[in-house]
Amino acid sequence: MIRKLIVTILVGVIWMVSSLNIMAESKPVGITPDIMSISVNINGEMVEFKRNQDNDATVNPAFAKTSRPCPPFCIQPSNLATGVETIGEVELMHYAKEMNEGDESITVIDSRTPDWVARGTIPTAMNVPWTNLNPAKGATPLEIAEILESVFNVTESEGLFDFSKCKTAVMFCNGMWCGQSPNNIKNLLRLGYPSHKIKWYRGGMQDWEILGLTTIQ
Repeated sequence: MIRKLIVTILVGVIWMVSSLNIMAESKPVGITPDIMSISVNINGEMVEFKRNQDNDATVNPAFAKTSRPCPPFCIQPSNLATGVETIGEVELMHYAKEMNEGDESITVIDSRTPDWVARGTIPTAMNVPWTNLNPAKGATPLEIAEILESVFNVTESEGLFDFSKCKTAVMFCNGMWCGQSPNNIKNLLRLGYPSHKIKWYRGGMQDWEILGLTTIQ
């Protein structure tokens, strides 16, 4: 009787330990059902677009805040401007992968100020702070022209911009409440940038962080 009781207890303990081990193991967290990760080469170092594999992970505290004062942190519309396509995470990663594989017609732009970028950004992104394309914030015509040429492949002749070979610009900032990438986009449009060459990741860093996707500094 005692032996049977001991055996029963041991079996119960083994079952409990096994159950706890199963619960402790995180189930795979893919990007899509068919894609676990996407590898890109950044300055000679391989970086993977992937999601946090810890099933108990929570959002970065910097993006947990829900009630930022409006204005200026008002909810942006889904359609920012006629012709500008609003995209999601999978589409952004596609553009980043194409660019990384040698497509020089694409650029991914983080429109935030450097202090925000220092906290983490999307791999392959280049920082063009929204203030740098904004005359109201002190950006001069010469400075704007230099950015258009060096970043967006826009040429200039006799004071006129030529957008015929401009890049597809994938723009983002902090999220659907952030006006930094919308500001950059609107300033580009005012300068004559073709709207179909602009892609806007509205969810920005807040959605990116909520999904546990890779960031770099």
